Amino acid sequence: MKITVTDDFPACAAIRRRVFIEEQNVPEELELDDLDATAVHLLATQDGRPVGTARLLIEGETAKIGRVAILPELRGTGAGAALMRAALDELRARGVTMAKLGAQTHAIGFYERLGFTVYGPEYDDAGIPHRDMSLAL
Repeated sequence: MKITVTDDFPACAAIRRRVFIEEQNVPEELELDDLDATAVHLLATQDGRPVGTARLLIEGETAKIGRVAILPELRGTGAGAALMRAALDELRARGVTMAKLGAQTHAIGFYERLGFTVYGPEYDDAGIPHRDMSLAL
């Protein structure tokens, strides 16, 4: 699998549409927002086919990793962990010292295995329970 910073937003949006809008029933107007225009987008490909994406919102030394999505057929293969490690490497290379994210509660264990720590209360985001997490880089 290859993971790169990309300008191919349509490929990223197609993965997000399949995972968040079609699979998880997130309204399109919440999923695709104005922040996409200024975000750094990562695209994971396997054999040249887009299979995963994440976006990085960087503000100084802090960044939020969001819209982490892997196509269903690649879940459980390590693709998501590889995508997250690439995201963290990209943030470190850009001088970021604190990574944050809003994790769907079912995915907290996945992010904890990558070193993230939960903080704050559970909250609803697009009808899905979430918790905030952070990782010092």
